[in-house]
Amino acid sequence: MRSALVRLARFGTLGVWLVITVFPLYWILVTSLKPRGEIFTLPLRYLPTHLTLANYRQLFGFASFGTYLTNSMLVSLAAAAAVLLVGLLAGYALARFRFRGRGQIMLAFLMTQMVPLFVALGPLYLLMSRLQLINRLPGLILVYVAMLVPFCTVMLRGFFERIPVAIEEAAMVDGCSRLRALFTVVVPVMLPGIAATFVFAFIQCWNELFLAIMFLDEESVKTVPVAMNSFITQFDVDWGAMSAATVVSLLPTALLFGYAQRFVVDGLSSGAVKG
Repeated sequence: MRSALVRLARFGTLGVWLVITVFPLYWILVTSLKPRGEIFTLPLRYLPTHLTLANYRQLFGFASFGTYLTNSMLVSLAAAAAVLLVGLLAGYALARFRFRGRGQIMLAFLMTQMVPLFVALGPLYLLMSRLQLINRLPGLILVYVAMLVPFCTVMLRGFFERIPVAIEEAAMVDGCSRLRALFTVVVPVMLPGIAATFVFAFIQCWNELFLAIMFLDEESVKTVPVAMNSFITQFDVDWGAMSAATVVSLLPTALLFGYAQRFVVDGLSSGAVKG
């Protein structure tokens, strides 16, 4: 009897927490499907009486949201791929080689995460202006790479240190160079770490607003967060269009999480040595 009560309390608590977690997403979806006049009608209607796609039509028609999605996808994929490549090589070097200053480099990487971003905004903006990278997507990609490489390097170094050195040493005895052993033997083993790092970098770039709003001003190069910020005016907030934009912007990250989850499971179930 006591065991049943404990289980009931546990599942009840988890159910309440699930409702609290899912309800904001549900409310955003419902708001995106409501006509403008029903969004703030009292009493609040948790189920819309008249479903409409007017907010989505406004989003992709008047606001050209497809262009913003394309820009965000290009920036996030390019920055995440560059961060992964640089972090992979740097993390491998920090995990496998012993050299003077190795500890200081790790400390410097960690200290960069403690510095508020706005402290470097002035010099960074001046540098990007002199390089003529303002209102250019490659400039934003470069900033994101510089911002994420330190932390992603530390992440990947931790994954490298969990892999026995004997695996790559065996590959090098068989004739592989160190670089070939890294990409053909070590990388397949640490697919979960690579997937986790890529997803982290992608989500950070996809959701970032502060730097994007500082370096992008032209309509043709705006990303999704910058475009969503434009729905907030001095006297009004277009909640319908913003909710529709939120729903659409969640789809790529949800798909990426779904794919990465399967990828991580495949990486964990694969062995380092053939049986």
